[in-house]
Amino acid sequence: MLRISQRHLKILETCPRQFEYTFCDRLTLPMAAVQQSKTQLGSDFHLLMHQRELGLPIEPILARSPELNTWMQAMLRIAPELFETDTNIWRQSEHVRTLEIGNYLFTAIYDLLILQSDRADIIDWKTYPLPKYKKDIDLEWQTRLYLYLLAETSDYLPKQIAFTYWFIQSTPQPKSVSINYTLKQHRQTQIDLLALLEKLTTWLDANRTRQELFPQVAVSTGICQRCSFAVRCDRQNLDEPLRDRLTSSQIDLIPVIPI
Repeated sequence: MLRISQRHLKILETCPRQFEYTFCDRLTLPMAAVQQSKTQLGSDFHLLMHQRELGLPIEPILARSPELNTWMQAMLRIAPELFETDTNIWRQSEHVRTLEIGNYLFTAIYDLLILQSDRADIIDWKTYPLPKYKKDIDLEWQTRLYLYLLAETSDYLPKQIAFTYWFIQSTPQPKSVSINYTLKQHRQTQIDLLALLEKLTTWLDANRTRQELFPQVAVSTGICQRCSFAVRCDRQNLDEPLRDRLTSSQIDLIPVIPI
């Protein structure tokens, strides 16, 4: 049974060949130092919020990182209701939900899930500024999958579920975007999920039985220019930023499959 997360769905829909390289062949390229630093800071913030929710000491973490301390104080000031405890309200950090569909196990990890008798709230921390095109957030697979799984694995109706993203680094203070779920959205997500799974099953079968590669996207989409596997796909020469991140030996070790 293949475990599927929102990241799997996003990459599969963006480029099936990238999905194959990333999850079937388990290929990766070195991450830029700046990106590593941002990723680590984001992980530290999620750990901070998780420990706070568990009632564990967070002062040592805040003392080591002025930036995390600033973010925490901003959230406490802007959205104190998120941190209020009530015996009548169930809440859990890093809550895991799974749903089996055919040979696939869908998995979601909720940064914070708050359940009341007639309402369910999904909270997600993003340690970057609010995107310019926030209208597209409800179309992201994280939004769609997390809402879908909660509706499918609980007694809550879609209209009783909401998803709120908090963008911690927005200025001058953290900003949030909320998506209220509907039955129409739920049905559309189910249709899209099943269609995507049907394609994935076909591609996996062809790959395993006949060693056929997953499909590539059209060059005209412009996706290849930003993809770390552009060289492997023989779609473009290494650009300067990527070349700077790789040594000559690392470049030589990147296997190339004839297209």
